[in-house]
Formats: sequence, structure tokens, C-alpha cells
Amino acid sequence: MIGIPDLDQARATEIRNGMAYLLTDTQIRHRNGGYTVFDRLAYKVTDRPGLESGARLDIEFDPSREKLSFNRLTVIRSGVAIDKLGEAKFEIFRRETDSERGIFDGRLTAHVDLSDVRVGDIIDYATTYEITPTVAQDLLFAHFQTEWGEPVALAREKIIWPTEKPLNIRAVRTGLKAKVAKAGGDTTYQWEAINPPPVKRQENLPADYPTFGFVEISSASDWQPVVDALLPFYQPAKSFPADFEARITEIERRHAGLEDRLIAALRLVQDEIRYVSLSMGAGSYVPRRPEAVLASGFGDCKDKALLLVSALRRLGIEAEAALTDIDGGKALEHSVPALQAFDHAIVKARIGERVWWLDATDYLQGGRAANIVPPAYGFALPLVASGAGLEKIPVTEPLEPTQSVAERFAFPEREGEPLVLTVNTIYRNGDADRMRRRLAQASKAKLADDYIQYYSRQYPGIRSTAMLETMDDRDLNVLTTKEAYELPSEALRANDLAKNFPLRADIGIGGIPAPTAVGRTGPIELGSPVYTSHKVTVANLKARFSPPEKADVHDPHFTLKLSWSTLPDELELEWRFRTLKERVPAEAVGAYLQSVAEINRKVEWYYDFTQVDADTTRSDDAPTLGFTGMVRALAAAVRDLDAERADRGQ
Repeated sequence: MIGIPDLDQARATEIRNGMAYLLTDTQIRHRNGGYTVFDRLAYKVTDRPGLESGARLDIEFDPSREKLSFNRLTVIRSGVAIDKLGEAKFEIFRRETDSERGIFDGRLTAHVDLSDVRVGDIIDYATTYEITPTVAQDLLFAHFQTEWGEPVALAREKIIWPTEKPLNIRAVRTGLKAKVAKAGGDTTYQWEAINPPPVKRQENLPADYPTFGFVEISSASDWQPVVDALLPFYQPAKSFPADFEARITEIERRHAGLEDRLIAALRLVQDEIRYVSLSMGAGSYVPRRPEAVLASGFGDCKDKALLLVSALRRLGIEAEAALTDIDGGKALEHSVPALQAFDHAIVKARIGERVWWLDATDYLQGGRAANIVPPAYGFALPLVASGAGLEKIPVTEPLEPTQSVAERFAFPEREGEPLVLTVNTIYRNGDADRMRRRLAQASKAKLADDYIQYYSRQYPGIRSTAMLETMDDRDLNVLTTKEAYELPSEALRANDLAKNFPLRADIGIGGIPAPTAVGRTGPIELGSPVYTSHKVTVANLKARFSPPEKADVHDPHFTLKLSWSTLPDELELEWRFRTLKERVPAEAVGAYLQSVAEINRKVEWYYDFTQVDADTTRSDDAPTLGFTGMVRALAAAVRDLDAERADRGQ
């Protein structure tokens, strides 16, 4: 057994939470029907905060495929090893951390509290897992970090695997290489990282650029073995219970076109089968049969994908299930082939040469076959009998704003009358889908309350004059909301609000990532394309007002454009914001952050709307009240844009 090394004293100032990690040692050995994993961890309690976490062990395991044993549990004090394994009282808990999201994985936690642990003690424990996979027993996947956010004296990884089954090894952002030795029909691969320098976590990194370097290993050289292991479980149903068969027959009768049938089947599975995931044992990878899903009325992504595939094939549409990853799908093209690379199942459907990617776990999705929005998961692996490989899911570039806000402020024409504000917002495509789901989850009263709070921060005293109205064209995938407010004359006069009146574009820039540039080495992920607009019309003015000058912002990664028009008694401003790329390369981060700061300054302007033209006739030749002295930018740093954006429900 390897000895416990000392931590590099030069790293002592980087120890966090009162615990110094001295050794992490993992060994994996092949055996028939699975493999065995030996794990050992040794750490030192260096300060008071480490006593709570250092004296408590919580070891998770999956009882359906893992047999857990404790081999070693020792406290080392002043060089003397004290055996704690004999006196330890283990408790087994089942903690379903995602139950509120309808996900149950059946994992258990072995918990033990160690007695008499003191500052300065070293805790050294080891476990063995005998792993018998419920699916793909001959496939190995292993993943380990080579960097951490805090000091580690020694990290060792060892894999002993049959030489006749060479491993597929991929190192990501690390130069650490394995020492390889062969003996007795086995090949041993060993990696050691000795006192690696801690790495600072960076926010908003793309999925294919992780904070910490790592190595991943697979026993598969391509994706076909992964597909072959699952394909027998994803065979479509050829018959359905009578009530579901009647629904499919009705779709067939009502819709002659295959594209219309596709949408009808998708909505049937999305909207009428609720989401519950029983991912215990083989349920992590194997779907329940469609008849069981229909009988229970619920299913997870695998279950609903197989049901949708079955329904589509019954309707004459080519379809197969496909695997993807919700958060890391864009990095799949770089991954080694492994079942563990995926956490989600969707559907690939084809009519002629046209392909659709469909997420059966979505609900209330709008659009027809011509304009339905594909899921933004990057890549997916269709489950096909031969030629298996990853396929890129196309990204839909918006041709018009997917969120368009139109505000109209009508200033009072006579003393004592209120200012009237009306707001019409149009949501399209993916934004319409998101708002449709939000409307289904929250009451209109709650949404209306969120909106009035948003406006009251800018215009204290404002009140709603009508219930929030919504109109939804689900087939066109366009959803519209209407709001109505008034600001009493006394509130307009208070604190000189009319003299310092804010006009602000709510175009979603609060969601633009702006991490610190200090120590930044990685790119910034901007995500799916964004295209929004915000129009403000101010009516019943007593002078002609001009818009702000040089309000546009141009950056290689996004643009903000301001258009305007002015009449003797009316001012109209329209902001349009659009992202141009999905990520910002590391070398461009500094200029990008400057552009973000500039765009935050240029989405809110203050006007003095008490100004009056000297010519009371206010003809078209009346002087224009310019920007200087009447409009000023508000620095974004004094506003919590993210909180306000959330209040608006964007």
C-alpha cells in the first residue's frame, strides 16, 4: 500500500475549509461481468472548520449494481494509527436529491461519524466497489481530474485491463501521461499527479473547456458498441392499448400529411404523459415499455422517447431514439465513446430528406413542422443498427426578434391626470415556448405582480389598471401579453420624476455573461442565439426631443442598435440587441467585457420631459431639444439587471 505523502508547504496558504488533501488513490481492475474499483482517500484536519466535514463520511453507491465494502478506516495522530473501522457504526440512507424534479435514482448513502477527531489528525480510509453493470457489462468508462481548486499532495489513478482489450484514452487540458506496463495478459496504466498547482474556477466556460484538466478512458473505440448495448431495449412497440390506439387512429384520420401527424403525435406524448424518472438499476439506461408508460401515465426521457418513436412509426414516419446530454451535449463530439457520456434521450424523425430533433419531455411546445424549434443540445447519438455516430443538432438562427417589447407612455394632457403606460410583448419561437410554460406554471396574478414590481422600481407609485392579457397562437408559436398601468400625477411630480424620467430597454442583456477578466484563460460561453427588441413611445410631449447620440454598440460577438423617430409631441426609440457568436475566445475577453459595460450604459436614458418649446404652436419647425443637458446615461453598475430581468419573466 502506498504511503501517505506530505503536502508541499508552499501550498499551505491555499488550504481551504480546514482540510488538506494528502492522497487520492483509485485502482480499477477488470473482472468477468464487470470490474472492481478500489478507492483510498487521506486528508489532514488543519483547522477548526475541518472538524465537521473531516469527521463525517458519506459514501454513495448504487445497490443495484455496486457492492460496497470498507477496507480501512484509520485516524493517524502524532504518527500513531488508530483503527476506527471496528467501532464505526454505519447508517444507510436513501437521499433522493432530485425528487422535486420527479427523478428517483435509488442510490444509497453509507454514513458514519468518527469519534474523537482533532485538529492535526489524518483520516485515512479505503473502500472497494464490486461493480456489475446492468447494461453494457463489457464496457468500461473512467474519468478522473488532474487538477483541483485546492492543494493535493498526490493523486494516483491505476487501471489494470486485459491487453487484448486496448483502452481509448483522451487527455483534456493536461499533459499528464500514463505509465504503461504489460504482464500476464494484462496492461497496467498508471497516472500520478504530484502536488499539482491549484486552479481557480472560471465562470461561463463552454462545455468543451472545463475548469479542471481531466483524463477519460473508454474500452470502446467507436460508438457502435454503446449503441449495440442499448438497441435491444429500444425496439418500438408494434401495438398499443385500445385507448391509445384510438388516439393514434384519430391522428391518422384527421391528418393526411406526415408533417401534421408528426406534430400531433409529439404534442400527445409531450402534453399528456407527465414526467417521472425511475432511474434505479437498469432503469438508468433501459426504457420502460410503451404499454407500461401508458398504463401509469408517466415516464422519463427514455420512456417518452420510445413511446414517441413507436407512435411516429405507427403513423408512417421514420424515427429512432437518440442519446444526448442536456448540459454537455456540445462537447460530445470530443468525448470518448461511453454510455456515461449521456444523460438524456430524444427522438430523431425523418420525412423524406427533412430531419427533426424532438424532445418528448418538453411540453406545451408550439410550432408546426416548418417552424418547430429543435432542442439546443449540440450533438446526439441515434440508436441505429449499423454506422452509429454522433450527429450535430442544427441551431436555429432567428430571423426576427424572438422577444419584442413595445411600451407607450402617454403623458397627461391636463393637470391632475395620470400618465398612462401600456405594454405589449410578443414572444416567438423558443421564447414563446418558455413563456407558455411559465404561464401554465404560475397564475396570471403572480405574473402581474412580478411585472408591477419591475415597473415600480423605475416609476414609484405606478399601479396596474387591467389584468394581464395573453393571446397564444400555438401553431404559429407566437404568444402576446398586454399590460396596462397608470402613474398618478402626484407620483409623477414626486422627486422630480418627470424631469428625470427613465426610459429603459428590457432586451435581456442581464443574461449576458460578464465574468471577471482577472486570471481568465478560457473562452466565454454565450449560448444559443439571442435576438430581442424594445420600442418605447412617449406621447403628449410639450417639445420635440432628440434621441441620444452614438447609442449603438458594435462588438464581434453582439450588436446593439438604436433607431428613432421624433414628432413635435412624440418620441420613439427602438433598441435591437443580437448575439452574433456562441462564444468569446480568450484573447478577445478584455474587449468583449468593455463592450458589455458600454451596452449596459446605453440601454437606459433619462429625459427631462417637463421641457416646453418656446413656440407654443409646436410646428414641425419647432426647435429640437437635444441630448446635452436633457438625457444622461445611467451606469449599469447601479442596477441589478439580472434581478429585474427575472421579474419580467424573460
